[in-house]
Amino acid sequence: MVKSSDVPVVTAPPSGVDAGAAWQSAPHPVLVISPSGLVRAVNDAAVLLFPAAKAGVPCDDALVSWLADAHRRFTDSPRPDDEEPARGPVGGRSFEARPSRVESGDVVWWLADDTARRAAEDALRAERERTAFLAQASTELLASLNVDRCMEVTARLATQYLADAAAVVAPPSGRWLAMSFCGPDGRVARDKVVADPTSVPGLAEALKGFPPVPSRWIDPAAVPDWVQPAALRDIGSVAVTPLPGHGVAAGALILMRRSGHAAFNESEETFARLFAARAGAAMSAARLYAEQAAITRTLMRELLPPRLQQLSGVELAGGYRASNDTDRVGGDFYDVHAGGGPDEESLVVLGDVCGKGLEAAVQTGKIRNTLHALLPLATDHQRVLRLLNGALLDSDHTRFATLVLASVARRGGTVRLRVTSAGHPAPLVVRADGRVEEADTRGSLVGALPEVTSTTAALDLAPGESCLLYTDGITEAMGGPLGDELFGEARLRSALSECAGLPAEAVVERIRMLAAQWVGAGRHDDMAVVAITAPHHAHLSAVDGHTRGRYTA
Repeated sequence: MVKSSDVPVVTAPPSGVDAGAAWQSAPHPVLVISPSGLVRAVNDAAVLLFPAAKAGVPCDDALVSWLADAHRRFTDSPRPDDEEPARGPVGGRSFEARPSRVESGDVVWWLADDTARRAAEDALRAERERTAFLAQASTELLASLNVDRCMEVTARLATQYLADAAAVVAPPSGRWLAMSFCGPDGRVARDKVVADPTSVPGLAEALKGFPPVPSRWIDPAAVPDWVQPAALRDIGSVAVTPLPGHGVAAGALILMRRSGHAAFNESEETFARLFAARAGAAMSAARLYAEQAAITRTLMRELLPPRLQQLSGVELAGGYRASNDTDRVGGDFYDVHAGGGPDEESLVVLGDVCGKGLEAAVQTGKIRNTLHALLPLATDHQRVLRLLNGALLDSDHTRFATLVLASVARRGGTVRLRVTSAGHPAPLVVRADGRVEEADTRGSLVGALPEVTSTTAALDLAPGESCLLYTDGITEAMGGPLGDELFGEARLRSALSECAGLPAEAVVERIRMLAAQWVGAGRHDDMAVVAITAPHHAHLSAVDGHTRGRYTA
């Protein structure tokens, strides 16, 4: 290499070479080579680089092979000036060589040391590749909220870009360790083993979220068989890094390379930690989602009532549609509490809690639980509503609700009902001849005022007649040809008149279908309906003959 303190001394040019040419004083190595491949002249910087380069010596003997080959290609077929220069190593450095032809026919080769530039380009290229890999990893890892899937993707990507094989270890569950392996063949396998994390150097610490130990401190021979994929043999280097999560470690990543490959260096270990940070965040998010989903399922079971018992001599059917088609719970609900014996009344409840979504569903659950506790008093609707109202006023919730209670019992060939409205639309009764009547019941809503008032109406249903309980989501459904007209009570009565003599299931499906057609794809409130029908036969059961009925909230 030419030092800055070295002043190039131009050797005396042989006969035929221009002594005043610019190459003689150039600070970079310069060689003059004849078309036949003989060295004609060199400057002092070139002598330092190519000690054997003397006048009359063939370039094959004096120069490196890539430069000699470049000279032959240039003399055989001269390249345009804008063509790519020749490049190659000389003495551990990288050089770029550019030719120019002089009047004598000789070729002057100008060499420039581009080691630093090439190193910078390689570093930039490597950084771009790493950035692209991290972006791809983030995309694939965030494409799923399944913990097992995230572990598989982490193992596969780590094997593809970072190591010959990889193992992803989840936090221990008792003595068990859940793992995902990926070997050189790219196949991912899952396993669950009984193993001690301390048997792998640095693994126990990584699973607790501690910083990783350097790879050079890990003896590959100490790695147990349960960590190694079956397709990997003769491990030469191992790196263990934690998978950081949200507050706690999401697991650990074990990277393995064969003995014939380069060991992990500090830069690669740092990059592995960057990848592990993204993988850990994705796995932690997936684990949090799984936990929240489990909690939601548990709460949903609490919001949904138990299956109803068979009701002798009365047909019951219900239907529900949430305001948001992706929701399972909302502010509308219905429930059926069977009586203790065939002659005892059963209680049917349909209600509408102020609001929508999960908050309204929570209030719905409170109302349902309170009503269940008040079942011994169910024969006295006014007392039940009064106690329910007090319970709601004493709670932290500010939501009120409307309700309709219906006590149902079979009496001979008819079904006898006692219905009480608490701020709710009065039930409608369709007679056998198609007439539609409104039950004479009114009352104030619950959960808003210190006192509630209500009146109870008694109804008898002959065989084939039905009583329909519904929420205002049906009558206030906005739709029609222009999408700006309410479904209204008149349309509901007209539809119900066509249901005379139909079983309860058919009544409910008819009303739900007409309301859905009226709304179309437009927005709507929660909709709930319950049909209580006196069957044509002496004995029918609730809904399907063996369940306790239907409920949607």
